[in-house]
Amino acid sequence: MKKVLANTIYEDPPIPASWAPAKEYDELNRRLGVDWPSVAHTMIGMRRLENVESCMTTVLTDGIPGDFIETGVWRGGTCIFMRAILKAYGIENRRVWVADSFQGMPPADSSVHEGDRRLASDRYNDLMAIDLPTVRRNFERYGLLDRQVEFLPGWFRDTLPGAPIDRLAILRLDSDLYESTMETLVQLYPKLSPGGFVIIDDYHIPVCREAVHDWRAEFKVEDPIEDIDGLGAFWRRSK
Repeated sequence: MKKVLANTIYEDPPIPASWAPAKEYDELNRRLGVDWPSVAHTMIGMRRLENVESCMTTVLTDGIPGDFIETGVWRGGTCIFMRAILKAYGIENRRVWVADSFQGMPPADSSVHEGDRRLASDRYNDLMAIDLPTVRRNFERYGLLDRQVEFLPGWFRDTLPGAPIDRLAILRLDSDLYESTMETLVQLYPKLSPGGFVIIDDYHIPVCREAVHDWRAEFKVEDPIEDIDGLGAFWRRSK
């Protein structure tokens, strides 16, 4: 599943970007998740997929209660992988929550955070905006669109406060911005079980990292942050 979702099987060429201008498939770039795949269903690369697998197998083995969520899903590949792991383990009493605007990044000029306005991620919306029907079809292609998959379409400030999620075992953030990172942690971390994991895909982005540290300071979270691949990071909730 990891190889198919990241498409190291057919090696689709990347879409050139300022941070990864290569036009040809590069195995190292794909493994690190620094290119922008033209076809693959995830852009997080093999090492961050391996981190998802490690965190999920740990909480399942340890019996940590709760569902799994990713906030910011692009083509849905990471959530598809989460659902595939549940199927592989024969687990039918947990769900995967798929949270996204399904219309790209929010307008930069609407942000109250200066760093978000400077980042202006919405300029990439022609590539970032993957609509909900497309993501649903991607789940269907793997035979994994079922009652254990729940979608939360809309801006996080609108959907997360009232999301019908009782408990989480893994909270994975992939939303780039200060405001969306802070909103996700404020609304969902209280639902994370002790022993569960927080995964920050965009920890390397300064505004995202700033939000993580501001939130941790405010709520006195001191669990050590561990590096994944020089880009993403994670920690395990101790209490």
